[in-house]
Amino acid sequence: MTIDPSDDAILQMARVVSQHRDRYVVRLSSVDVTARLPGRARHTIASAEELPAVGDWVRVTTASGDPPVAIIRDVLPRRSAFRRKTAGNVTAAQVVAANVDIAFIAGALPHDVNLRRIERYLALAWESGATPVVLLTKADLVDAPDAFIRDARSVAVGVDVYAVSSVTGMGIDAVVEMLSANITAVLLGSSGAGKSTLVNALLGEARQRTADVRSDGAGRHTTTHRQLIDLPSGASLIDTPGMRELQLWSAADGLDEAFRDIASLAVECRFRDCAHATEPGCAVLAAVARGALDARRLENWRELGRELAYLERRQDAAAAASARAHAKSMQHALRTRLRDKYD
Repeated sequence: MTIDPSDDAILQMARVVSQHRDRYVVRLSSVDVTARLPGRARHTIASAEELPAVGDWVRVTTASGDPPVAIIRDVLPRRSAFRRKTAGNVTAAQVVAANVDIAFIAGALPHDVNLRRIERYLALAWESGATPVVLLTKADLVDAPDAFIRDARSVAVGVDVYAVSSVTGMGIDAVVEMLSANITAVLLGSSGAGKSTLVNALLGEARQRTADVRSDGAGRHTTTHRQLIDLPSGASLIDTPGMRELQLWSAADGLDEAFRDIASLAVECRFRDCAHATEPGCAVLAAVARGALDARRLENWRELGRELAYLERRQDAAAAASARAHAKSMQHALRTRLRDKYD
């Protein structure tokens, strides 16, 4: 997407490595440079989703100065993007990370492994175009993580699940093996899930700020902004702050992928449009009745489906309101031009 074309300037390729409200840091020829948008960009961009995000490849021009400043001119097409609805009542998308190959979903043992939240993360991860992997962090805090792994696998259908510990090194080799050269991964999870500690373990040095767990075993929030970090293997890892609110955004395909067991059962339903509620001949309800499918998983599938349907209605309403406002603005401009011309 073009933000501010400049035919006379020399454009250089860069990658967004961090974002701080009204400014960015981009990696330009292996050097991190402060970057900003042109002054008129906020008026020409249709939605916040079009703004640069961490992981984006952008083209920039550089302005002289000490230190130099880069001006972001356009954002190259994304091959993947992890999106969520912005917090609050605003109907808009926020791009958490762009051009990602792997989405690591972290939950800390023993108290931060919430199966319903994992399902939500998985729906967004599959929708993003990245491959999700579930990491059960702080495995050193439990005697045996096997039961937690089984529980996570029961909802992470077709997804790799690992118990990892940055203290003992458990599972770290498996994570390192996935992070080969030119791979980009994003690390997602709630505050205190041990994400920054894991990043330090992968780096082999204490670069990311961390904090001790609280007396109740819960972690503390340390990461304050999204940041792309180069690993020794040549891979890149995007560390993210903990997400207090994770609302879906346009994740219908991701929902089907995250609940592929339900989708597979639904093929056997008597009615093609079966809602798996009270319909006769429902294969999904039959699976719940015989204990082959957890009723809580089915209920969460319904809840996420209702959330998506509501969001789609909000999106349609927002688009209609925007179209009306644009038409009104154009009519006002036309009336002004006609009045200036003929009065």
